[in-house]
Amino acid sequence: MKPPFLPVLIGTGFGAGFSPVAPGTAGALLASVVWIILYHSLAYSFLCWLTLFLAAAFTFAGIWAADKLEPYWGEDPSRVVVDEMVGVWIPLLAVPDGVHWYWYVLGAFCLFRVFDIFKPLGIRKMESFGGGVGVMMDDILAGLYSFILLAGVRWVIG
Repeated sequence: MKPPFLPVLIGTGFGAGFSPVAPGTAGALLASVVWIILYHSLAYSFLCWLTLFLAAAFTFAGIWAADKLEPYWGEDPSRVVVDEMVGVWIPLLAVPDGVHWYWYVLGAFCLFRVFDIFKPLGIRKMESFGGGVGVMMDDILAGLYSFILLAGVRWVIG
């Protein structure tokens, strides 16, 4: 039986989760590229609010989509990458406007992927929530740790 279209669209990050290689990285990369396009298209203050909105909206949509897809694809399926999208948007909130912003974007992406892959500091424990909440929470925590580190680097550099 085929899963419903809307949960597939949201859960797979508009199809990024169907990448045959590293679907989680593909989802985080897509979210980063979307953010970069928005960075060049919008006022910085509006981008910050929009990023917060996207992270919150896709958190709830991701929980819903993952819950709908688990009966078809199993528990925490690798094709579901909306969690990686939300996870990388969180540290992107620490990217400054102006000179050298792109290094912070690269840092946000890399830090998030390292935390997401290795799952230290209680990140793996978030998966025990199960269902859509478990799918989303480990990546949200990885994003929060990445945000804290990136904001710290930004504070030290000035």
